[in-house]
Amino acid sequence: MASVRYIVNDIDTSVDFYRDRLGFSVAMHNPGKFAALTLEDLHLFLNAPGAGSAGKAGGDPKPGGWSRFMIVTKDLDGMIERLRKAGATFRGQIAEAGAGRQILLEDPSGNVIELFEYADRQS
Repeated sequence: MASVRYIVNDIDTSVDFYRDRLGFSVAMHNPGKFAALTLEDLHLFLNAPGAGSAGKAGGDPKPGGWSRFMIVTKDLDGMIERLRKAGATFRGQIAEAGAGRQILLEDPSGNVIELFEYADRQS
């Protein structure tokens, strides 16, 4: 199991985004303050700035940045198309190198999720 915590501007909008766009399950939702979500072995904790100890740790936490978790897909193009139709925002374009292709998706607060597709090893 891996856990990630993101500071988000709007808990409720973020819960909708992760549940409806990326398939997370909602384990706990305290509207406006906190949510705990899961996707397979990943536990994602969302905090509003200033809410609870995690929303205050380190001084004045804010959303955004470049730290991210990765979701592996076998159909990156299809996933991007579905997300774009739903109004998703991306940072940059698809990047491609030896291991595969990826693009950075932003959640409603600007936190980054890497969408990654392994290169076809049979070519």
